[in-house]
Amino acid sequence: MQHPLLDKLTQLKCDGMKIALQEQFQQATMDSLSFEDRLLLLLEREMTQRNHRRLQVRLKQAKLKQTACIEHIDFRTGHGLDKSQILSLAACQWIREHHNILIVGATGTGKTYLACALAHKAVLSKFATFIDIISV
Repeated sequence: MQHPLLDKLTQLKCDGMKIALQEQFQQATMDSLSFEDRLLLLLEREMTQRNHRRLQVRLKQAKLKQTACIEHIDFRTGHGLDKSQILSLAACQWIREHHNILIVGATGTGKTYLACALAHKAVLSKFATFIDIISV
């Protein structure tokens, strides 16, 4: 019965559930779980995989120039960044209020990195991929 079930999951494009079910077939301890618990594990895996796939598509569509995230910004360096202001921008309220951000500074100070980090945070926050990163 395992193969027809796996085939049905493939037809339904439930790849996360299929992988989780294959793992369950290999683990003897799964027999001790109730049907509901095993089904919950399968559904959680499917949801996680779909969310991950959506995130990857949004990040690809954003076409960010570099991989950057807010958590990796070093506020100790002499770039003159106001940590509270950057963290406030990372909350993405500026997007909800339909505002733009203009980042200016000397060459090599991390403007593109900062813009990509804010865009990455917006993508993680499930905002549409509207972000244009323009280097001047």
